[in-house]
Order: sequence, then structure tokens, then C-alpha cells
Amino acid sequence: MDIKTLVLALALGNLSLCAALFFFEYERKKSLSMSTWAVAKQCQAIAWILLYFRGVLPDLLSVLLGNCLLFAGMALDAGALWQAAGRAGWRRTIMPALGAAVGLFAACYLFDVAPLLRSAGGSLIVAGFFLSGVAALCLKWNEATMLRRFLVVSMGLLSLLIALRGVLAALVDGFDAELMQLAGFGALYLMMLTNAFGYLLLSREKLGGELARLEVVDAATGVPNRRGFYQALAPWMALARRPGLPTALVVLNLDDFKRVNDSYGHPVGDAVLKTVVDTCRQQLRDSDLMGRLGGAEFAIQLPRTSLADALMVAERIRAAVASLPVKTDKAVLNLTASLGVTTIRAEDSTVSLFKRADEALQAAKAGGRNRVVEAPQASTLDA
Repeated sequence: MDIKTLVLALALGNLSLCAALFFFEYERKKSLSMSTWAVAKQCQAIAWILLYFRGVLPDLLSVLLGNCLLFAGMALDAGALWQAAGRAGWRRTIMPALGAAVGLFAACYLFDVAPLLRSAGGSLIVAGFFLSGVAALCLKWNEATMLRRFLVVSMGLLSLLIALRGVLAALVDGFDAELMQLAGFGALYLMMLTNAFGYLLLSREKLGGELARLEVVDAATGVPNRRGFYQALAPWMALARRPGLPTALVVLNLDDFKRVNDSYGHPVGDAVLKTVVDTCRQQLRDSDLMGRLGGAEFAIQLPRTSLADALMVAERIRAAVASLPVKTDKAVLNLTASLGVTTIRAEDSTVSLFKRADEALQAAKAGGRNRVVEAPQASTLDA
């Protein structure tokens, strides 16, 4: 395959990606990172088309504009990876670097620097932007999936190959220029494929992770839902069979919460629940876990906590909720909560544990609400 064919393949490959992204994003809300990546591919497609028609179009278009658009596409490619990594400030570094690269290349073109040196400089610029994208993929390396690690290694090696081509072109006299160009464009073609499939697979991986998270997290409050809380509770149920400090369970229900939804609407109700959750978390340790069981009912897991200490924590939570004025657009609401407290016993199942905690909660409701009630001790039940 000659260089001209490789350039055409790069142009058509990026054009097909642009078309696929257009139809993928049609009538959908675009993420900022995906939009940046789409613009990057558009710049690269136009750049390779201009470079393909070098000799047909004026050099000002095919060489100068083509390379400048290519640099812009590579820079935005790296920016999309930084954006996907949660670093929205990438423009403060990558865009000035892009401006400097375009200015340097334009100066080399206008002052008629030797084409071989100009090509070498272009290779180093492209490799630098690619390595910037690789650096974004290296963030939180210990948490990286095998896909991300593969992309780091493969894109890093291809970037170094492109950079090596530029260095050899600049420093080694008599080196086979056509062979160097063929190797450089071959690396760029492989980079296009790796980057395209890698980015799309990373986006799919991220979406899958978000869907998996939503299965166990309550969207309104950000705490685990019933399923997530039960999953987190399972190992502590097993540990209850061993000697040591018990694990306590607190079940909390907001008193008369239905009137909030009925009077002010569910969006206000969700805002109130989020405020209550934040208030409860302020009374808890980092090791404690709060989850939403449904409606206005929550569960709190207190690892290695005796019943007496759990009652103290529950009382602090009750007092904090009762003293909290919840501000909404329509009114300032005052809420109270009823709580049932128990500890996990060796013979407990999830059903028996929550049944006992819920009975204590119902006793708090029946006793006038806004109070804490402990479940009966095992000895009392046996009697």
C-alpha cells in the first residue's frame, strides 16, 4: 500500500466515523466529550482530504490548511479524552498548545523551511497531542479496566513510533524518506482505528457502569436503594455469627411525609428527602451506610455498634431532623422522624432482621411519632 492510498484511507475512515456519529447522536442529547470527539473527527477528515489532493490544490490549502486542521483534530481528540476523564479545564492547556503548534508550522511554511524538517516537526506535534490523550487515560491507573490499559499501551507505542519517525527524519541523513513516511502514515492509520474503536468502547463501558450503578443507587437522594443496601448488608449478616461487637440497624421513616408530596409536588418531596439524607449523614461515621428502602423510609447500617450506642445515634438523628427547617420555593417545612433500632443476631435472616426493626418503628409511630424505639432483646422474646 502506497502513501497516497493510506492518506485516502485515513480520509475515508474519518468521514465514515463522522457519518456514524451524526446518526448515533441524531435526536439525542450529546455529551460534551462526544461532541468534542465528533468535531475532532470532522477536522481530521477534512485535513486528510486536503492532504490527499496535494499537488491538485494549491499548497496553501493542501499543506498549510490541511496540516493545521490535522493538528486541531488531534488536539480535540486529546481534549475529548480529558473531558471524558472529568477534567473540564483541558482547554486552558491544550488550546494554547494548539495555537503554538499552528503558529510554528505556519512560520516554517512561510519561511520555506525544508519540507523534510517541516514534516518531522508535524510528526512530533501530532505525537505530542496523542501522548496528551494517553496521559488522560492514565488517570486513576489503579482503577483502570483492562480495556483502558490496553489503549494506553497501544496508543502510547504508536505515538512513540510517530515521534520516532519525526526524529529520524530530522537527524539521520540518508535515511529512506519514503520508508519513513510509509511507517508514519501506517502508524497514523492504526492510531485512527485504535482511537475510534477504543473511544467508542470506553463510552459504552462508562454507560454500562452508570447503568449498573443506577441499579443499586437511589436517583433522588444518591444513597443505595433497597437492592444496594441489602447487598452491602449481606457480609455483615454473616459476620454476626462471629464473636465481637454487633452491627446495628436503624429504620427511619419521616412522619406524615405524604402531605409534602400532596401539597407541594414530588419534585419538592425529592428535594426534602435529599436534605434529610444530608442531615442524617452528618450524624454518621464514614463507615456507616444509609439507604432508601422506598418512599420516605430509610435504613442505616452501623457496623460494630452496640444497641446502646445505636440508640444514641438514632436519637441524634431524630433531634437533627426535628430541628431542621427545610426550605422550598413555596414554604419552609418542619419534619419529624420515627426510628426503630435493633442489632443483627446470629440467627437472623434479612427478613427477620427487618421485621424486628419495622416492628420497633411501628411502635414509635403508635407512641406518638418523633421518637426512637428499640426492638425487644432476645431474652425478652424468648421469655
